[in-house]
Amino acid sequence: MANIIDGKTISAQIKEELAVKVKELKSKGVDICLCVIQVGNDPASSVYVKNKKKGCELVGIDSVSYELPESTTQEELLELIEKLNNDEKINGILVQLPLPSHIDENAVIEKISPLKDVDGFHPVSVGNLCIGRPGFVSCTPAGIIELLKRSNIDIAGKECVVLGRSNIVGKPMSILMLRQNATVTIAHSKTADLKSVCKRADILIVAIGKSRFIDSGYIKDGAVVIDVGINRDENNKLCGDVDYDDVFDKCSYITPVPGGVGPMTIAMLLNNCVDSVVLQGKA
Repeated sequence: MANIIDGKTISAQIKEELAVKVKELKSKGVDICLCVIQVGNDPASSVYVKNKKKGCELVGIDSVSYELPESTTQEELLELIEKLNNDEKINGILVQLPLPSHIDENAVIEKISPLKDVDGFHPVSVGNLCIGRPGFVSCTPAGIIELLKRSNIDIAGKECVVLGRSNIVGKPMSILMLRQNATVTIAHSKTADLKSVCKRADILIVAIGKSRFIDSGYIKDGAVVIDVGINRDENNKLCGDVDYDDVFDKCSYITPVPGGVGPMTIAMLLNNCVDSVVLQGKA
């Protein structure tokens, strides 16, 4: 029977630690401010933005937000980002994705100063991650590392399979696991004999966006299973990329959906905001 990795509890611990750090920084006259930009009124994005604001308030970080209409042009958005890049009071800039189809997401990401890129998406942030230089790390992969470490799961020397190759999760996740001295395989939709590749994994990290795709046939006995997926099943119930009930008895550790990886993303965003003052030479 698996041990459940409780992302809610671990994220709460991280937020408590961050609140102490923020208080210490404020006592030295250092304030931290996150700016969140949302274009359009996508319901899911609105929920995420609300949760990010709530997280900032909880740890003592200031936040400002721009809720822009769907009709906002790319030029207008880029001009706003440039203004925020030059605003000394703003430490972190986050543009909520997805953006309306008439706006080039890559152009927007690249416009954000790497010193304020708290999402960790800028090419400079990704390059720093690859070569081991200080910089912001994509929040979900960083959160998964914290889940593993705070659950006392050894990573060094373990065989890790990352299922998914997105720029936001799969690729940075594989680099972070390498940095923790795991032996890493990246698997994806074109991987031959995917089941046998996954069954090699001591740590299987699944981020493919397919509801309950991974069943017990993909799992090595005693494996650690990290489910990054957030999907809706036929009953509109939240579920992951892993068939939780089917694999539960085969794992040593597993993250639930919801309540596993999800809460960690905002915790690590807040962590990046706190780190921003060091990268910017303000602390």
